[in-house]
Amino acid sequence: MNDTQEFEIATLAGGCFWCTEAVFLALEGVQSVTSGYIGGMTTSPTYAAICNGNTGHAEAIEIVFDSSLISFEELLEIFFATHDSTTLNRQGNDVGTQYRSEIFCHNESQKEVAMAYIALLNDQNVFGKKVVTKVSMASIFYPAETYHSNYYQLNSSQAYCSYIITPKMNKLKKVFSSKLKK
Repeated sequence: MNDTQEFEIATLAGGCFWCTEAVFLALEGVQSVTSGYIGGMTTSPTYAAICNGNTGHAEAIEIVFDSSLISFEELLEIFFATHDSTTLNRQGNDVGTQYRSEIFCHNESQKEVAMAYIALLNDQNVFGKKVVTKVSMASIFYPAETYHSNYYQLNSSQAYCSYIITPKMNKLKKVFSSKLKK
């Protein structure tokens, strides 16, 4: 551990939380990643409840990170490189508002960084389409049921993991190798 630790929280929704959790758990400076639900109107939502898309929640991850080792902007860079931020309410075959792309900011600084980063992506036409990722202030984050924790690590041979998450992990290793835990 280093003596200048500055822990912050980032909350990101980029489709299935099994996918995003696996990506961010691999990063140097990330202390923990919790899968859960945010942005809806139901108190204490469950996976079964949010799957129908009627609760308003997004599947999301709450990341505790040491900003002296990895910045919020670096987290955003990896977030945008590892999910589709140009299709509304959809990630591959996962369709519905619960799979939306959204950044839930914990302070005005995060909001400013997120808005500027999205503007840069759009100005440079990085994806050939407009980024539809929403930027909101964080609301109550509800941790998901425990069987969702470390899902990829525990189920990497499952078909969904093999076809959807493993390619994201391979891209992470190739493009962001310097950001990975040793």
